[in-house]
Amino acid sequence: MSKDVLQSDLCAERLKALSEPLRLRIVDALRSGPMNVGDLAALLEVEVVTLSHHLGILRNANLLEKERKGRFISYRLSPDVFQRGAAAKTSEHFDLGCCRLEVPRAK
Repeated sequence: MSKDVLQSDLCAERLKALSEPLRLRIVDALRSGPMNVGDLAALLEVEVVTLSHHLGILRNANLLEKERKGRFISYRLSPDVFQRGAAAKTSEHFDLGCCRLEVPRAK
């Protein structure tokens, strides 16, 4: 059997996690830095329970990391996946293993 250089299973899992509009909005919001669940829910105008569900999916795909700060849980983009180039204004991207997704900045 040939070696799976694309890491097909991992890549498909990550692409699937990013295939929902709210999850893309979460990722976009977290590009500016870590946020706790309450602040993120307020920013995105969604219920905390809905947001928590989607954060769990993104975390299981290793796209996010979480950290407990007292009674709050803060989420941030995984540095293993989210990359900023030297010109962070235009070269932010996700390295999913099999492919790279460039993420444009709002103008």
